Amino acid sequence: MLPAAVPSRQHTVQPMVTGTSVLGIVYDKGVLLAADTLLSYGSMAKAQNIPRLHVVENTVIGASGEYSDFQRILEILKAKALEETTTSVMDSLYTEESGMTAENTWNYLRMLLYSRRSKFNPFWNELLVAGKDLKGKPFLGSVDKIGTTVRDNFIATGFGAYLAMPLLREKWRPDLTEGEARALLEDCMKILFFRDCRASPRIQLAKCAYDEVLVSEPYELDTAAAWQAEAYRQSVGELEDDGGW
Repeated sequence: MLPAAVPSRQHTVQPMVTGTSVLGIVYDKGVLLAADTLLSYGSMAKAQNIPRLHVVENTVIGASGEYSDFQRILEILKAKALEETTTSVMDSLYTEESGMTAENTWNYLRMLLYSRRSKFNPFWNELLVAGKDLKGKPFLGSVDKIGTTVRDNFIATGFGAYLAMPLLREKWRPDLTEGEARALLEDCMKILFFRDCRASPRIQLAKCAYDEVLVSEPYELDTAAAWQAEAYRQSVGELEDDGGW
């Protein structure tokens, strides 16, 4: 008699196919998120057009890190949202305010990721959650792979935590308009493209304002002007220094 087959190991031992930074900012009427569409396999650009901003029940979720783990998180959230919707419909006290707000989703993800971390089988992701809080106001929060949560007016994951946050701190203000917030996020994404070798100029934006949740189609940032700087057009022999060596 043959021995029973040993079940395959289901743990993600380390991130393999990953996405880089996700940025979020609260403006005067809502929240904007930005992320590029590149997935990297190590240092190889594996997939150029994969969205990392997804909508679940009027909440936008963006993720850095292992993409397969993010797909599993989305499956869990969609199942949870369906369960909440079914319960609400059956409840005679159902109101439009019931269900999973962004703040509820953020708290649920905190418990989920902490639970997985405690079992030594973490989801290898940093997540941004955008939408409305329990009072109907704009909400932006983050959850990392060990269940640590942050709520703020501007947040960045991945290399964005080092390269984009200084610009967000300098430029953010409470009365920021949607157009100004979008321009600021695009400037940050350009900086990441120039400085982060896992970043791409092809990005998406997501907007959460009142009951409107929109995710844009991917589009290319205009980065051509940055390469017209005088230092880029001079030969090494014409530079004042020794070329960096």
